[in-house]
Amino acid sequence: MTENLSPGRPALETIAASHGVASDTAFGAVTPPLYMSSTYTFEGYDQPRAHDYGRSGNPSRDLLADALAKLEGGAGAVITSSGMAAIDLLLGQFGPDDLVLAPHDCYGGTYRLLNARAERRQFQVVFVDQSNDRALDAALEDVPALVLIETPSNPLMRIVDIAAIAAKAKSAGAAVAVDNTFLSPALQRPLTLGADYVIHSTTKYLNGHSDVIGGAIIAADPAQVEVLRKWANVVGSIGAPFDAWLTLRGLRTLFPRIERQQLTATVIANHLEHHAAVARVHYPGLKSHPGHTIARRQQRGYGAMLSFELVGGVEAVRRFISHVRMFTLAESLGGVESLVAHPATMTHADMGDEARRIAGISDGLLRLSVGLEDERDLIAGLDLGLSAC
Repeated sequence: MTENLSPGRPALETIAASHGVASDTAFGAVTPPLYMSSTYTFEGYDQPRAHDYGRSGNPSRDLLADALAKLEGGAGAVITSSGMAAIDLLLGQFGPDDLVLAPHDCYGGTYRLLNARAERRQFQVVFVDQSNDRALDAALEDVPALVLIETPSNPLMRIVDIAAIAAKAKSAGAAVAVDNTFLSPALQRPLTLGADYVIHSTTKYLNGHSDVIGGAIIAADPAQVEVLRKWANVVGSIGAPFDAWLTLRGLRTLFPRIERQQLTATVIANHLEHHAAVARVHYPGLKSHPGHTIARRQQRGYGAMLSFELVGGVEAVRRFISHVRMFTLAESLGGVESLVAHPATMTHADMGDEARRIAGISDGLLRLSVGLEDERDLIAGLDLGLSAC
C-alpha cells in the first residue's frame, strides 16, 4: 500500500503516523498539544500573532489541515464541522447563474443539500449518471461551474474514471471536486488524477472511531485554499479544536486500519456473492464488478465498504436485520466496529422513491461498513441474518 513519493519526502504512512509528533517547543510533548483557547493575545498595537481568534485559526485544527493536505497532495486544507459543511463551503463559491453537475447516485445528504441550495436559487444543479459518457458529455455542454464526483458511490459502490471526467470537465471550464470519504488518501488521491478539490467526512475513516463529527476540503491551488479559508471564517463553518485533535489521533492508525478492514471486506464480498439469499453484491474488488478495472487503475485498494441486494426484497431485509449479529444497525461508516445500514430508510430516505429508483437504490439493498472484528465472527453473524431470509 506504500506509495513512493519524490526523494526526501516521507511515505504517506509516515505522514499519517507522525505529522506533528515531537513538535511542541514549550514543553517538548511528544503528542501535539490540544489548544482550546477561543482567543489569542496581540503582541502589541496592530500586531496580531499567527492566531488571533479561534474562528479564523487554531493550532490544533491547523495541524490536522496540514496533515490532510500532505496526504492528499494538496496546497492546503480547511477543517469544517462536518462533511456536509465541507461540501457546503465549496458550494458557497458559486452563484445563481452557475451550474453544479452532480452524480445521480450520490450520498443522500449530498443530494438533499444540493437540492435545498438549488431551490433557494443559490446555484443550479443537474444530476447525471457520470458513468454514461453520452449523458455526461451532454451535461457538460451546459458549461457547469463545478463537477462533483463520488467514487466509489454511496451506497452502490459505482466507480467512475476520475482522470477522464476531470479532463472533460476542465475542457468545459469546470472545476472538479471528488468526495474521497469511502477510500481516504490511503487508497485514492484524486488531486493526482486531475481534481481541483478533495472532500472528506473526517467522521469516517480518517478519524475511524465513531466519536467525532467533522469534515475537510483540500485544494490543489494555494489561491483556492485561501478563498476557502476566508469563506470558512465568514460563515463560521470551522471544526472544533478537540474534534480536530481527536481526528489527528485517529489518523495515526489510518493505514493499518483500512488495510485490515479491506482484507476482511474482500472475504465477506466473496462469501456473499455465492450465497443463495443474495441477488447481487456491489464491491469493486470483485472481478464481476463493472468498475473493477477502473478501480484497479486509480485506487490502491478496494476499501471496506460494500453493499448487497437480498433476493427477497424488503421483507427479507426485515428478517435479516432481526437476526444478523456482529453488524450493528446504524448510519455512518468507517469506524473500527462493523455496521449495517438500509439506505432506502436510513441514509438515502430523503431522496424520495423516484430518485432512489433512478439511482438504482432498491428496498432490498443493504450497505455494510466492515470493521476490525475477526472475519470468522463477522461471516457467522451475517449467516445468521441470511439464514432467516
